Amino acid sequence: MLEIKNLSKTYGTGATATHAVGNVSFSIEEGEFVCVVGPSGCGKTTLLKCIAGLLRPSAGEVLLRGGRVTGPPEQMALVFQEYSRSLMPWMSVRNNVLLPLRHKKLSRAERRSLVEDALRAVGLVGFMDRYPWQLSGGMQQRVAIARALAIEPALLLMDEPFGALDEMTRERMNSEVLRIWEQTGTTVVFVTHSIPEAVFLSSRVVVMSARPRRITSVIDIDLPRPRNEDTRETRRYFELVTEVREALRHRHDGSGPGTDHDHHPEEEAVASAERTMAEGAVG
Repeated sequence: MLEIKNLSKTYGTGATATHAVGNVSFSIEEGEFVCVVGPSGCGKTTLLKCIAGLLRPSAGEVLLRGGRVTGPPEQMALVFQEYSRSLMPWMSVRNNVLLPLRHKKLSRAERRSLVEDALRAVGLVGFMDRYPWQLSGGMQQRVAIARALAIEPALLLMDEPFGALDEMTRERMNSEVLRIWEQTGTTVVFVTHSIPEAVFLSSRVVVMSARPRRITSVIDIDLPRPRNEDTRETRRYFELVTEVREALRHRHDGSGPGTDHDHHPEEEAVASAERTMAEGAVG
């Protein structure tokens, strides 16, 4: 369904150029749930923006169902980490979810049905007339997910959507997203810093390195579905968390384990560029 071919992204030119992503290639099948993990500044958000058509790659290409992505495709939706800033505080929950449907050639009844179905999927039908500021953080994130689901996307991109939530709410949202994914069959690409989250959610975990900014390994997650809280207590779950963690610790260039204390100006530059992009997208 989705192919990323030799994708690279560089900011700037010459001696001041920052290489955000370098020669990344992988593919995703219809209906898969794929998580992308990697250290800060490894280009995860840059990669996601290129997949979404919000950034043009410096080299390589993104293909969605065989067609080259040159701008945001209609069959794709993106959920941001800064969900509270992506919602319009002066609009009701209903109108926030309705927002991306306004440019579509649909009847009023069709729009209403899509909005209600999306809010039902995230358990918020009873809150349609509330405003974002009247909801908890987890509920606001569910509104952002409902808005993405309302357009019935073939591909749903999620950029660290639960990074700002507390651990208990995050785990509850993990289960909620899995339920929605199983219900809708939508293909999902999910960027996260959390290794346990990636293992719990995904069919495969794509591991990116900081130096160079490439895919170091792709790990199949063979945990049975449906998954629930008991899944987190199984021996296989802990084995897979350890496997992904070890893959993250080793550098792609074969120089051995990296450390959490390494600091490199170029990584900080990429992280800064990613934050700027995210702020610009939701500002």
